[in-house]
Parts: sequence; C-alpha cells; structure tokens
Amino acid sequence: MIAAGIDLGGTKIEAQIFDGNWGQHAHRRIDTPKDYAGLVAAMADQIAWITAQSTHDLPIGISAAGLINPDTGLALTANLPASGHPFPVDIQAASGHLVTYINDCRAFVLSEATFGAAIGASPALGLILGTGLAGGVVMGGHLVTGHARVGGEFGHFPAAAGPVFTHGLPVVACGCGRLGCTETLLAGPGLSRIAAHVTGRTLSAEEITNARKTDPDLARVWAIWLDLAAELLVTLCFTIDPQVIVLGGGLSKAPGLIEDLTAALRRAVFAGFRIPDLRLAQGGDASGARGAAFAAWQERHASVPSASGGF
Repeated sequence: MIAAGIDLGGTKIEAQIFDGNWGQHAHRRIDTPKDYAGLVAAMADQIAWITAQSTHDLPIGISAAGLINPDTGLALTANLPASGHPFPVDIQAASGHLVTYINDCRAFVLSEATFGAAIGASPALGLILGTGLAGGVVMGGHLVTGHARVGGEFGHFPAAAGPVFTHGLPVVACGCGRLGCTETLLAGPGLSRIAAHVTGRTLSAEEITNARKTDPDLARVWAIWLDLAAELLVTLCFTIDPQVIVLGGGLSKAPGLIEDLTAALRRAVFAGFRIPDLRLAQGGDASGARGAAFAAWQERHASVPSASGGF
C-alpha cells in the first residue's frame, strides 16, 4: 500500500487505500455527520481505519469541497458544517495523524492529469460542471496552488458580457456573495435558469440536454449555454493556455458535449490558432480520493511518477 485518500462529501465520507500501482486496495464508506464535532470525529474514525489496514505509516490526503484560508487556517464551505473552523488542524489533533487537505475539484484535476484523461499533458486543466463549477491546473505533474489557494475557482469569474447582453440573460446573485458569476449560468442549475428565461419552463439540466436535438426551444437554450461555456474556455486559454481540458461532473455526461463545445471554442478563439484537446474524465468516483492520496504522497516524496502513471 502506498497512500490513502478520503473523499469528503455532503452525504458520505469514503476512505480509499491505494496499492503500489495506484489501484484501489480497500475502501470504507460512512455517512457525513451534520454537526462539526461529529464531522471531526468521523474523519478521525476513517483515519483510524486506514492506519489499522497498513503495517506502515501511509500518507493520507483529504478531498473536500470548499477552501481553507492559508492565513487563518479556517474553512469556507457550503456543504459541510465546517465553515469558520480550523478543520484540517482539528482533524489532525483528533486523529494524531498528519493529513494533506485539498479542494475536491483540484484533487479531481490532479488525478486526471496523473492517472486519467490528461496523462502527459502540461498544462492540464480540469473543470467540474455540476451543481457548481470549479476546477484546477496541473503543470509538470504538480497542482498549481497559488498565493491565496483560490486558483481554480473558475465558476466565480464574471459571466461573459457578450453572451449575457446578446441573449438578454439575467444577472444573478451568486451564493458566494458576488453578482453575475459564471457559475450562475453555466453550472447545472444555471442551464435550468437559462431554459426558464428563454422558454418559461422549469426543466432539469438532464431534461434539457436529452431533448435539445428534438425540441427547437431547447436547442436554442443549449446554443446559448455553449456560447457562455466557450467564452469561459477562451478566458482560460488566454491565461493558462492548457494543452488538455478535462471535463467532469453531471453536465459532462450530456451526449455530444465534447463535439459541441469543441466547435464553439474553435469559433470563439483567434482564427487559425490551436485549441486545447477537450476530454471527458476517466476516474469516476475514485478521482477525488486518488487525487488527494497522490497529493499526500507528493508531499512526502520528492519524485513524481512517469507519464504512464507507473513508479
């Protein structure tokens, strides 16, 4: 066994232990408590289970939604009862074990760049298109963390003015406290918001993507969403210039997304210039835990695996 990762979500906490080839050796899932003391205790319990499975001290990473302020150590998260608390420090105190704490979207990107759809690519960028929108960047096999640890919060870029004005879209207050964030129109609920604005109908993102080829109104909704998504990708291309962009989350399962979004991006960038290769994530439910485990392994070791993912 080489490392362990804990995928901490709003409803479940899944611990996974990985073997020397980064395959899953063992896993254990428990429910996520609704109070902070219970949450810290549950995390310590999962760490105790991990340590009991191994004869040596494994590096342990934690993948969770939200951010940790690097100056105060306090958590900021919408789906866990941990905001305002020194969550990683409290986990370490309760478990007696050092941990590497990483945002779940960043863990996803690190996993895909190391073991999945973006092996060998640099820069590799990942986007999770789900109930929210975020991602991260990997360069040279390492996650780009940045000064304030907020790199990857792409959903909180301002929505592109061109498509918003052209299509008369609403400017919506975001849950983060800002106004008009990209996430409010591009995440799953945002696609539903566009449909309600254009058609007056209340539809799920899945209903929209499944019916967009037979319903002219929903085809228009999808085209608007693609315009917005392409503008976000243009911003990322003009700043990071990624070689590969990996897409995950519920909206990434929309039939034909890669083809549609590639065409929209090609129309939006400078004519004749390269665009990144858009790919679907390969890691599935293992990505968060495996990315966190690998980040913990990286902290303990100076070397990184080859592009093939071997050691």
